[in-house]
Amino acid sequence: MDCRESTTHLLDYQRGRLGPKQEEDLRTHLAGCPSCSRSEAIERTLTNLLERRLPQHPAPIALKLRLAAQWPSPSVTKLSWWERWGRSWVPAGAVALLLLVSVPMYYQALSSRQAGGAARMVTEAVNDHLRILQSQHPLEVESGNFHQVKPWFAGKLDFAPAVLFLGDQEFPLKGGSVGYFLDRKAAVFSYGYQLHVISLLVFRAESLPWPAGATGEPGKVRADERTARGFNVILWRKGEIGYALVSDAAPLELRRLAAKLGAAS
Repeated sequence: MDCRESTTHLLDYQRGRLGPKQEEDLRTHLAGCPSCSRSEAIERTLTNLLERRLPQHPAPIALKLRLAAQWPSPSVTKLSWWERWGRSWVPAGAVALLLLVSVPMYYQALSSRQAGGAARMVTEAVNDHLRILQSQHPLEVESGNFHQVKPWFAGKLDFAPAVLFLGDQEFPLKGGSVGYFLDRKAAVFSYGYQLHVISLLVFRAESLPWPAGATGEPGKVRADERTARGFNVILWRKGEIGYALVSDAAPLELRRLAAKLGAAS
């Protein structure tokens, strides 16, 4: 069970709705994944606050009337204005206090999930780039002619890679291959910059934990830029297609290529 699948089962796990096999798989994953274990603890605390500490619903009127008929009439005590105000304020104050505590915790959990998801995407992009660098035959089609490289992907993917940048003198196209990005197939385009290799991964974008800034076009809408293990990574999404650009080239050069890809896609 991976992190994405475990996140979808946390609530059912806490409520005892999972089967024995799923529960055991999730428990094993939580024991070895600090990020998901932290998310589970936050979810459990939030559930406790929202579901178990809210004010109780009042009893039905009919039940109140039956009970009142069996009890002796209480002596009437006139409450002061301060006592009446205090009694009416306590439930509202309790709810306000609950919201004050639970809302920041919810957004902290949400922010933590987004950050963890973005880190997984960056790690995957770097790992894919390293596989290309370490492979003896990294490119399945070797050509600087874009009109030979892009048609080669036909029938090999379950989507059409939306890339129109042909390569140029500064960033020549080297070729392409089929790879994987997390749980889905990806088109891999390889560009060069001086002695650097630049990998462009193109994949279906839905259901991935995109960072908040990674939507739109580089150069027009801010993409998400990160550095991991000495490699620079730029992530962005355009509609149904996601992009990851990876290289040890300087961030400025990588941004220039990202802008050309964004303008041409």
